[in-house]
Amino acid sequence: PGMSTTGAVPERLPGASPADAPTSATPSSPAAVPWPSTAVGWYAVFVLTMAYVLSFIDRTILSLMVGPIRADLGLSDTQISVLHGFAFAIFYTTLGIPIALLADRLNRRNIISIGVAFWSVATALCGLAKSFWGLFWARVGVGVGEAALSPAAYSMVADLFPPQRLGRALAVYTLGVFAGAGLAYMIGGAVVGSVAHAENVVLPLLGEVRPWQFVFIVV
Repeated sequence: PGMSTTGAVPERLPGASPADAPTSATPSSPAAVPWPSTAVGWYAVFVLTMAYVLSFIDRTILSLMVGPIRADLGLSDTQISVLHGFAFAIFYTTLGIPIALLADRLNRRNIISIGVAFWSVATALCGLAKSFWGLFWARVGVGVGEAALSPAAYSMVADLFPPQRLGRALAVYTLGVFAGAGLAYMIGGAVVGSVAHAENVVLPLLGEVRPWQFVFIVV
């Protein structure tokens, strides 16, 4: 009683923080910005999903080349398990929070682009490793780069779709997990099979590399 009921609280603008939303609608309040077109939203989801797929290929390709890596570098089963799990996860599981904070303040597209470039370079560096520690730090780099993708991607998708369509968009993005895992073994297996009995490869500037190293560089 005694409060005006003529105004309604406007919907928060896509990408704005709660503090940016006006507390009541007035004749001078700016009109709500419409959601981006459906085509724009799904294009972004497609690009982000492809990045997610590639991230899984990069992180799992190591498991297809355990034999030659162990033979060339003289690694134990324990060292292989550290490379496959701990080296990747040590920062991947912790950097998501600070990167999410950056995504709230900085350009999310740029954060994702930097992350993709970083993990791609780190994957190639796996192919240049000549020791356990060289491969270890390259795998750490893969985890650091991939930690940048999902925090910024979820935030970006949430600003591209209205609530009633957001679940569908996020479900498609999440498919990247399973598609990436499957393609890692399909594509990775084909690449590994094609070079399994190949001679060492000589690359410009990099010199001679073993077949398993060449696979990392190709991926």
